[in-house]
Amino acid sequence: MGQKKLIRFAEMTTFPNVLQYPENMPGKWKDFFHNDNPIVLELACGKGEYAVGLGRLHPDKNFLGVDLKGNRIWVGAKKALQENLTNVGFLRTQIDQIGSYFAPGEVSEIWITFPDPQLRTGKAKKRLTHPKFLRLYQQILKPDGYINLKTDSPSLYRFTKWVIDLHGLPLIQDMDNVYGNENISEELKIKTHYEGLDIAQSSRIHYLQFSLPAGPLPDKNDALKELLLEEGTDRRS
Repeated sequence: MGQKKLIRFAEMTTFPNVLQYPENMPGKWKDFFHNDNPIVLELACGKGEYAVGLGRLHPDKNFLGVDLKGNRIWVGAKKALQENLTNVGFLRTQIDQIGSYFAPGEVSEIWITFPDPQLRTGKAKKRLTHPKFLRLYQQILKPDGYINLKTDSPSLYRFTKWVIDLHGLPLIQDMDNVYGNENISEELKIKTHYEGLDIAQSSRIHYLQFSLPAGPLPDKNDALKELLLEEGTDRRS
């Protein structure tokens, strides 16, 4: 590990707005934020641009960036401290362990901003909008709580729409080209480091907002696999 990373990791242990693999947290986030305002997660937050940006916009809500990469979390945590954003915090852990950190219904909303689209068909289960993850989110999200996906990957955008359709999830907003709309919310104007890189080279940003029911999601894995296989065949044609 480089010297810069070592310094950041050491400094981050002193940050009051960062928790790393904490124990016994379900139901106790009001103690961390010192209030009982709604909690909004940014999953795979990277450098935390969305957690920080949303925190600026909504002082009446608490925002928690979640990621495994401590070197990236340091950037957002440092920024939040410099701006005295007491409603912004960071949790270092794996996304697939998210259910162990919150009580049922403790989270009001989730943002997924420019995650790794896991483009290989065989890695579809690693996509953060795969039903496998949606079932995890159901454990902690309040009934009918929103999921927000912002991505430059047309494949992830299309895949998520399949998931929404197959499972009959309420679709609140669907934007194929965010910046092609004349009037977009201040939330959607926030830009991440990865958005600026335009890794997918799609020249447009996609956005979906949908909600999850309280009841169990139906098993549609076979239908989803069929769509993925068809997509793979189309690419090779």
